[in-house]
Formats: sequence, C-alpha cells, structure tokens
Amino acid sequence: MRKMMVVICSALILLAGCGKEEEIPKLLNVDLTVEPTNGEKNEPVTFQAKVTYGDEKVKDADDVSFEIWLANSEDHEKVAATHKGDGIYELEKSFAEEGTYYVYAHVTARDMHNMPKEEFVIGNPSSPEDNGGSKSMDEMDHEESDK
Repeated sequence: MRKMMVVICSALILLAGCGKEEEIPKLLNVDLTVEPTNGEKNEPVTFQAKVTYGDEKVKDADDVSFEIWLANSEDHEKVAATHKGDGIYELEKSFAEEGTYYVYAHVTARDMHNMPKEEFVIGNPSSPEDNGGSKSMDEMDHEESDK
C-alpha cells in the first residue's frame, strides 16, 4: 500500500509540473513618432504614440499625454492625446517659436508606465540641452533639497 501511495504521489507531482508552461511577461511598448522632425513655425506637428502590450494593441490606456518643451526652458506643457483607434494616440500642435524641442509620451496602461522621448526642431535649431532634457538623479535630489 505504501509503494502504491508513493507511485501515485510521484505521478501527481510529475503531472502538475508538466502541465504548466511558463508565461513570458508582457511589456508595455510605446513607439513615439514626431512628424515632421524638422518643422516650420506655425505649421502643425503630429505626435503619435503606438501603444502595445505584447501583441495586443492597447485601445483603453489609462493615460496618454505628451509633455513638450523648448530646450533649456523650465516651462513644460503636458497635453492629453486622442485615441485614433488600433492603439494609436495622437496630438497635433503648432509652435510659434523656433528652436530645438523635446517631447515625452507619458503612457499608463496595464498597471505599467512608459515614457519614450524624442527631439524635434522648429525652424532654426537652438542649443540642445546638455543631457538631452533628462535630469540625473543627483540633479533631481539637488533641486529637492533647494526647496
């Protein structure tokens, strides 16, 4: 009887282990494009975020917005995007001032956040930011301690 119980328990353990496939974790992917990347004053620029979760096109993101600023400026503008269908979120905007600009696409979906960044130019480029507009952890800590 004891041998029979050992065989049955071993078989159950083997079957339980064989039936499970490891699920590959899915990631929130955001493909950010800016058209044109070299635009003209007062002409529309289109910002587009193609949002996917694994192979799925995300049509119900919690938040998609674009944070836009002129290089070396403290003024950042954050504008909500419009869902155009099939996981594509867009914003069209014109700029009155020439220079080098940056945009972050802030995307929150499936309990994840992704924020790709692109550089674009309106008219004549201005001096780019030394670190491409990204602040290091030391800079952020220093700013917090100054407050």
